[in-house]
Amino acid sequence: MKNRKLGNSNLEVSAIGLGCMGMSFSYGTPPDKHDMISLLRASVERGITFFDTAEVYGPFANEELLGEALSPFRNQVAIATKFGFRIENGAMKGVDSRPENIRKVAEASLKRLKIEVIDLFYQHRVDPNVPIEEVAGAVKDLITEGKVKHFGLSEAGAQTIRRAHAVQPVTALQSEYSLWWRKPEEEVIPVLEELGIGFVPYSPLGKGFLTGKIDENTSFESTDFRNSLPRFTPEARKANQDLVSLLENIAKQKNATPAQVALAWLLAQKPWIVPIPGTTKLHRLEENLGAAAIELSSDDLLQIGSIKVDAPRYPEQLEKMTGL
Repeated sequence: MKNRKLGNSNLEVSAIGLGCMGMSFSYGTPPDKHDMISLLRASVERGITFFDTAEVYGPFANEELLGEALSPFRNQVAIATKFGFRIENGAMKGVDSRPENIRKVAEASLKRLKIEVIDLFYQHRVDPNVPIEEVAGAVKDLITEGKVKHFGLSEAGAQTIRRAHAVQPVTALQSEYSLWWRKPEEEVIPVLEELGIGFVPYSPLGKGFLTGKIDENTSFESTDFRNSLPRFTPEARKANQDLVSLLENIAKQKNATPAQVALAWLLAQKPWIVPIPGTTKLHRLEENLGAAAIELSSDDLLQIGSIKVDAPRYPEQLEKMTGL
């Protein structure tokens, strides 16, 4: 596995990381914990050094899982986690990026992850009630104290990124970015390039749609959050099959899979982009890692990039929490 640096920072990680949310949260019934520990350790053995979690995944269960699974490899891996939500009685109750809450979350995450310093600490969502300068200042204090190494933002817009970066350099932005959602190309990616900030796309496989394993007849468990997304209605899935068909055609030419082509497209956009596809299956993990070896020609990239996607990605209320 090749490595990449996130922007101008000294944070060097595997070119493809691992998003761990689905191991505890969001995609229906969580899988067996011991199976996920085995998968996490297998991922290290296969060269992954970058793992993504958050206190709200569970809540708390995902950080605890990573803490147990990755403790033998602490010096080999970088763990990113997030703050920024209020959690009451095991449920998320809105955003909260007050400095006192940031510190509280950091202390708790350190314990759950069984680490002495958080490699990358993201604000999970922009809090309209707390100036981003205060947020950046709170993380700066934690960096000074040696509890955090790098500051990150998630789903922040261009102006928020600039304001935060002026207080404490931002190492990475994590936002959704894929052939399924290309809005970051408009304003965000140019700002990241200008400021030397790395980009960590989550849902790089369109929440599974770009794998070619989902069509209009696919059904999800009742607890799967994709049931609430406009882009996952049967009508939208049918309307967006052209993109998957193109990926399948190119994949055949490359002796690859649609998922690998979708990830290779992302890796080809910028050398400081590190996608974090999630999975709970070893064969999918290995498939995703294979994307790093696929080379797409300029014609491939042009052809892939020409397909437009139909339907909003999130309900209106959730979309309002992004891109400030």
